[in-house]
Amino acid sequence: MKKPEMIIFDYGHTLLYQPGFNTSNGSKALYEYIAENPRNISFEEFDKTIIDIFAKIKAYRGGMIEIHEYAFLKIAMEYMDITLSVSFEEAEKIIMNGISQGGVMPYADIMLDYLNSKNIRTGVISNICFSGNALKDHIDRLLPNNKLEFVLASSDYIFKKPDPFMYEIALKKAELTADKVWYCGDSIYCDVNGAHNAGIFPVLYEGSTAEENPSACDNQDMSIPFEHLHIHDWRELIEALDKMG
Repeated sequence: MKKPEMIIFDYGHTLLYQPGFNTSNGSKALYEYIAENPRNISFEEFDKTIIDIFAKIKAYRGGMIEIHEYAFLKIAMEYMDITLSVSFEEAEKIIMNGISQGGVMPYADIMLDYLNSKNIRTGVISNICFSGNALKDHIDRLLPNNKLEFVLASSDYIFKKPDPFMYEIALKKAELTADKVWYCGDSIYCDVNGAHNAGIFPVLYEGSTAEENPSACDNQDMSIPFEHLHIHDWRELIEALDKMG
């Protein structure tokens, strides 16, 4: 285990989580921004159509490919003959914040402040249908002191973790070799195995919140046959780095 020059993080249930998660609340927030609705589609029909289209896309897309929210919005709005008063870029942010205003995982802010103080660089790689720009805005609002150099979202890059594609792009952006980087996430399959296969040292974060918000670690095979760090609290990461000098 070598002290890193950079630590890259997963997003969901790693840095942030989504208290009160409700996709229909995202639809409700967007419904207020309808400019033209010639078929007089009610909110109930609007919400059901969005749920049905998403379910169909999910069934077809497979586990390793991401659909971008813009493409989803385009097909959903045109299918219902609805025109929005905002751009798709604005719409996805409205949906994201409507689903949940978001919450900070315990001590994530303190941990990032520590990394900043030690000049350890940071970034994010996330499997998510929302764009990297929308995700960055969300993170910046909740963790305003972050110094993330990049936020990579699978929606922008098609391929999802554990495929090495985004890990390799992150290394190129950072201009670092894999041995100088750690990756922290809560999924053994996507994060731990993905980072390891890209030559990056993996950290399994199995944190919890006061609100029931299951980690990706739940119901996973916890056997990991290679070197890694397993923590349950971000203060443990700070302790591990302090011991390395």
